[in-house]
Amino acid sequence: MHLARFPRVRLAHLPTPLEPAPRLSEALGIELWIKRDDCTGLAGGGNKTRKLEFLLGDALEVGADTLVTQGAVQSNHVRQTAAAAAAHGLKCEIILEERTGSTATDYVENGNVLLDRLYGAVIRRVPGGTDMAAELERTAEAVRARGGAPYVIPGGGSNAVGALGYVDCAREIVVQADELDLAVSRIVTATGSAGTHAGLVAGLAVMGADIPVLGIGVRAPKDKQEANVLKLARETASLLGHPDRVKDEMVVADCDYVGAGYGLIDQAVIEALTLAARTDGLLLDPVYTGKAMKGLIALARAGRFRDETVAFLHTGGAQGLFGYQGELEGALA
Repeated sequence: MHLARFPRVRLAHLPTPLEPAPRLSEALGIELWIKRDDCTGLAGGGNKTRKLEFLLGDALEVGADTLVTQGAVQSNHVRQTAAAAAAHGLKCEIILEERTGSTATDYVENGNVLLDRLYGAVIRRVPGGTDMAAELERTAEAVRARGGAPYVIPGGGSNAVGALGYVDCAREIVVQADELDLAVSRIVTATGSAGTHAGLVAGLAVMGADIPVLGIGVRAPKDKQEANVLKLARETASLLGHPDRVKDEMVVADCDYVGAGYGLIDQAVIEALTLAARTDGLLLDPVYTGKAMKGLIALARAGRFRDETVAFLHTGGAQGLFGYQGELEGALA
């Protein structure tokens, strides 16, 4: 794969740990390990930091002075992008989509939003359902009109350049598993904007590592999610020089645990957050890892992972918990 061919800025604390979750394993009746990408470091950690290493590297390579990106109000990606910009003397313009419709003060002002402001990002809010690609270009054009040099990063950092971060993570997981004499049967991760899922699939495919990846959907229906991941995985493999390595059957998403919609939590998500916290002290987030764990718990209890060793990719996002205080505190009383 030779990722040194691509411009890269080192932002993350790597390798992140691959560690057992003994009490959660016992509760679910499976052997569960956690890939701790909540420990990447930048802005409190999270999966977008790996993507930003390559995206920021590309941005600096082309002479950009402003990062432009978008996400939902409590976006973990936006938080990490704002931090990366601040750490490298770049400006950052972000567009926050009011995707969930929540007007609760903790949701619209606390959590990731508070951190976005602390990092000095310029924030613009738009209604849910807005054409975010068009808004990104509109913001980039405004930066150009002021004499700036924008670098546009799609939501979640999910393009082929960003997905290289999870090609590298796939390599990292295989190396760590070999060092631990651990035969990983399956990787489970949240799948949303598709970059993390696609990067893992592309990396494992190019390496020839026969480890299936199960994405637990957080937004789109199964057919759409799998199509998005497959397209991006193939684009990423093409960037690595192996477009034929990614096969249709390598992309699997289970989108039965989305609930009422993106960023909307239910009792099963709260139970997943609570179980992870009170067994192995893991802080998950309400939007991505909470729903992925909700799915993993249900599937484990249904016998799906019997006799398997499962690696759960923890993509971070605990900062978003503070945006859901009102919804969580009643359930935790």
